[in-house]
Amino acid sequence: MVEKARTERNSKLKEQEPESERSLPILPVRDTVLFPHAVLPLTVGRESSVQLINSLGEDKTIVVVAQREARVDAPQASDLYTVGTLAVVHKVVKMPNQSLFVFAEGLERVRLAEFTQLTPFMRAKVDSVPESIPPKSSEVEALQRNVLTLFQQIVAGSPTLSDELSTVAMNIEEPGRLVDFIASSLPSLSTADKQDTLETTDVRVRLEKINQHLAKELEVQQLRNKIQSEVQDRVQQTQREYYLREQMKAIQKELGEQDEGQRDTEELRQKIESAGMPDDVKKEALKELGRLSRMSPMAADYSVTRNYIEWLAVLPWAKTSGGEVDILKAKEILDADHYDLQKVKDRILDYLSVRRLKPGMKGPILCFVGPPGVGKTSLGKSIARALGRKFVRISLGGVHDEAEIRGHRRTYIGALPGQIIQGIRRAETKDPIFMLDEIDKVGRDFRGDPASALLEALDPEQNAAFRDNYLDVTFDLSKVLFITTANMLDPIADPLRDRMEIIELQGYTEEEKVHIAFQYLIPRQIEENGITPEQIEFPEESVGYVIRHYTREAGVRNLERNIGTISRKQARRLAEGKSEKLVVTKEVVQEFLGGIKIRSEGEIAERTKRAGVVVGLAWTPSGGDVLFVEANTMKGKGGFTMTGQIGQVMQESMQAALTWVRSNAAQLGIQENFFAEHDIHIHVPAGAIPKDGPSAGVTMATALVSLLTGRPVRPLTAMTGEITLSGNVLPIGGVKEKVLAAKRAGVRDVILPAENKMNVEEDLTPEQLEHLNIHYVKEISEVLELALPTSPREEKHYEEEREKVLSEQPVS
Repeated sequence: MVEKARTERNSKLKEQEPESERSLPILPVRDTVLFPHAVLPLTVGRESSVQLINSLGEDKTIVVVAQREARVDAPQASDLYTVGTLAVVHKVVKMPNQSLFVFAEGLERVRLAEFTQLTPFMRAKVDSVPESIPPKSSEVEALQRNVLTLFQQIVAGSPTLSDELSTVAMNIEEPGRLVDFIASSLPSLSTADKQDTLETTDVRVRLEKINQHLAKELEVQQLRNKIQSEVQDRVQQTQREYYLREQMKAIQKELGEQDEGQRDTEELRQKIESAGMPDDVKKEALKELGRLSRMSPMAADYSVTRNYIEWLAVLPWAKTSGGEVDILKAKEILDADHYDLQKVKDRILDYLSVRRLKPGMKGPILCFVGPPGVGKTSLGKSIARALGRKFVRISLGGVHDEAEIRGHRRTYIGALPGQIIQGIRRAETKDPIFMLDEIDKVGRDFRGDPASALLEALDPEQNAAFRDNYLDVTFDLSKVLFITTANMLDPIADPLRDRMEIIELQGYTEEEKVHIAFQYLIPRQIEENGITPEQIEFPEESVGYVIRHYTREAGVRNLERNIGTISRKQARRLAEGKSEKLVVTKEVVQEFLGGIKIRSEGEIAERTKRAGVVVGLAWTPSGGDVLFVEANTMKGKGGFTMTGQIGQVMQESMQAALTWVRSNAAQLGIQENFFAEHDIHIHVPAGAIPKDGPSAGVTMATALVSLLTGRPVRPLTAMTGEITLSGNVLPIGGVKEKVLAAKRAGVRDVILPAENKMNVEEDLTPEQLEHLNIHYVKEISEVLELALPTSPREEKHYEEEREKVLSEQPVS
């Protein structure tokens, strides 16, 4: 019946068109293409389109044309495609929001010609677009069947397309109509592709185009189905594993067995019970264990909670090294491992004695301060061996993050306890020897101040309740013997320094280094380089020669390095087939180590030949050193120049020395107008090294007097002391380091402030003072009497002595 009515309308339209050539209303649509023989529901909301539908009378014929751009709200003639579909409106339904729901049926393709009206809606004359129907052939039939088969496969595999579409498509015989039906039914076909299909009049070309679209759509659909299938398989596998796991739990429950998770929980419970935790810590651990037992192993927090409980369980809450320590045996071990260092050994033996009388005493916090290479770190290991305790060492050099000391909070991914708690775990006892190396090199930045975090750990009154951020429970560190090491005290914060007992380790003399070399360094290097004591021999004078002319240090690291070099040379000789024993003479040392590097006595004697050059003594972080002060004068107007990268305090000492010399010019035999007619320059080599401090005051005053009176100083003489304007000599610090530096440099006479006599007697042994003459002075006049010749005869004697020293120097 519908088909009959459609045929009548078509014939009626065809009869009318040639006669009237009337214009038809144009309905623009977005993202939609109406094909001939298709019924399409359209939502009409634009005011112009609503007026168009309402203006239709008995003749319900309109032209449906797609817009080029869907975003255009008020399309003009240029915004529409030129080919559309002649359609008839069957039904109009008014919606609550004033829009219309229209059912339109496509009749045939038409091309827009001349527009006769643009407002309130568009009208235009249209021309029919005839189809180019190909003659029937096997090729066209094959193409049609292929298109039908692909479409049926797509419908069968799509959950959104109805199976009735396949049936309808099978009943369409005309190829052009089949293509139109499929194009209108495919939701994946874009508006542009649909419009292209509508505009293609050649049915064969249209078949080929839709065939390509269908093939592509089928491939996409198959890929999508494959992906969906894989996802579904994975989900099913997970569900299967879950069901199997639940079944296994049920079976184990029936058999009275435990699953793996329960076994883990039970093992952790036993560890907690046997760890000897304090009650509050044990309560926290069992609380977390209860949470863990209720958690699924797949939960995100499971591993975090388990790690936390394991950390609590493995810490040595109650485990100690135990056992009485034999003090005499401990003394033997300390003496065997290190030469000298008597102060440190006495302090450790005092601690052991008190601990024997009072076992519950707190561990001391010791700080070993000294130059590099004197044995601070190795002393910690020796103390641990003497006490029979575990040894733990962490280096604080370059540490900037406070969390390195106290740990991270558990909320952070990969959080761990701080280095102190980690060290306690490694030691497996609660009373190890804990060495914090290089505490003076702790950094500080936006992540916090590690030195401040150490305040709690290194305070005997607080560390019994040390709280790590990760554990969040207290741990008793009061039984730990903390030993810190530093090269200098200045960078250490005052509150931290106040918590530590400072023990200073000074440098070694040449005799001590010889002893250390024979007792420790030579045997170690011989063993490390694969040779035997029978294959190499180090005479004592050769070791002293190496110490004197190839090293200038407070410790013994460079000495061991040079001994190692000589040992390696002998190892090479043996590898080359030379099997004779090597006796290390001075000539062998020069052959293996090169020419002499340091000419200590010769340098002092050579440089003090000229008046105005005096040897001072300085303290450095690596021990002590000699310091040359040179003065010179030239014609001028009383200027005073100071160079050598010297600090403010040292410059003031120079000014004080000059003031004293000028005020005492008459007694010293200097013309009073000399200072007005001459400029004076004082220089302190080496110019690249910063220098500061008041202890070179007497050296500068002596240099000025030596220069202005033309008397060179006594050879192999060095001095130190602060000067006042009235000529008094004040005490200075670092006496031991300075005296040892003088001895290393070959100095024979050392001038010191009288008030430092007690430091010399306490800190220096008779062996260290051997071959040294110490002169104590209270006033600068005494210094000048000792350092400068008082008669021509004495000056001649000093000159002969200097020449003798220079003639005895080895040739490099």
